[in-house]
Parts: sequence; C-alpha cells; structure tokens
Amino acid sequence: MSEVNVAENLKVVRQNIIDACKRAGRKPEEVTLIAVSKTKPVELIMEAYNEGIRDFGENKVQELTRKMEEMPKDINWHLIGHLQKNKVKYVAGNVTLIHSVDSYELAEEISRQCVKKDKTQDILVEINIGDEESKFGVDYDDAEELVYKIIGLPNIFVKGLMCIAPIAVNYEENRKYFKKMIKKVVDINKVMGDNVNRESSRGEFHDLTGGFPLSVLSFGMTGDYIAAVEEGSTMVRVGTGIFGERDYNK
Repeated sequence: MSEVNVAENLKVVRQNIIDACKRAGRKPEEVTLIAVSKTKPVELIMEAYNEGIRDFGENKVQELTRKMEEMPKDINWHLIGHLQKNKVKYVAGNVTLIHSVDSYELAEEISRQCVKKDKTQDILVEINIGDEESKFGVDYDDAEELVYKIIGLPNIFVKGLMCIAPIAVNYEENRKYFKKMIKKVVDINKVMGDNVNRESSRGEFHDLTGGFPLSVLSFGMTGDYIAAVEEGSTMVRVGTGIFGERDYNK
C-alpha cells in the first residue's frame, strides 16, 4: 500500500462531483472523472484502477505509451499534455481522446497518421482560455475557424473543447472562464446546426450529422473541478486530488 490513500481520495472526489451535479441539476453520469496519472508509478495507478477508474490522463507521449503496455487493456487513455507533431505517430489511433489539439497542422498530422494506419482518432480543440503566454491552445476568438477546418480532414473527429484555466487561489475565480467555454461550444454548435454539410479543405462536402453537436467539454482540475462541474464540464482531470502531490525530481 502507498502512503497516499487513493481509495479515500477517490471517495471524496466522487462525492464532490455528485454534490456539484445535484446543485447544478445534472446527472453524475454526465461527468467523466479522468485520473491524471502523470509521473505516478503503475503500482499507485493500479490502486485507482482497482477502485473502478477506467479513464486515465497522461501528459507525455513516452510515459503514456509505456503505461499502456504495462497496464490493463480496458483502460481509456487520454493524452492531455501538449503534443508535438513528431510524436503523433505513437498515439494517433491508439488513445481514446487527444485533448490538446491547438493547430490545423497538428490535426493534419493526426489525420495523416490515422489514414496510414486505417484508424480513427477522437480529439478536442484546446483553447488558451486565460490568454496566457505560458500555455498552449488556440486563441478563444479563433476556435470556431480551427474546428471548421479540422472537420474537413479524414479519420479525425472533433468531439468538443478543452481548456486549462489559470491557477487560482479560490476556484470561484475560474467560473468566468468555464462560462466562456460553454458559450463557445454553444456558438459553434449553433453555426454547425445551420450548416449540416460544409465544404472541406479538400473541396469536398463533409457530412456533419455524425459529429455534431460538440458534446465534450474538458475543463476542471484538482483546484477547481467542483466549479467546473457546476458550470457544465463533462470531463474533469484530477491528479493531485487523487494521487497526492507530484515529485518531479524523481
């Protein structure tokens, strides 16, 4: 057993999600809890697995692919960190969801690799919601255009939007960012609803009925996931709240 009580931590997080859903008039099953396992050993991650967690998030491709080999095959793996084009071939078509697509060039490479492997890949478009220089993500005002361009690519499916809100002392401070994310997905879905068939970048018409409306909203972390759930997040990414603080020196 580890020093961190993963089972107890999970109990608290799950109850917080249930309570937040109740306050927001939502059903708890509308929210997927992603256990962020970056830098954590397989032995510790298996404690969460044994408590019923099947969605795990990793930041680095090398660490993700290693853990995919070592852990049970029924896990839904989420790549939540920045993805470099030269690493795409290792994950495209192999993970449940790539949360961090922030450019057309990256989406194009994911599409190319998936076509090559005869696989498909679900993705989220990452928005730099706080307009922070230190963070990745497309500018808020450019998100629609990026979504519209990506949907013209083969073997890649935009499922929704993702953001990493600024670090806040009080999680209430991030509600404004979460509200902006909700507004953005509503705006995109409205436009897409008015354009059931849209011309793709290759001059073809892309049938949107299978991919829209966008339904996944990935925002909310250990410090602010309660507010995120109350504001409409469908995926929260909790690491420290489950596995304890990270030691990056190890």
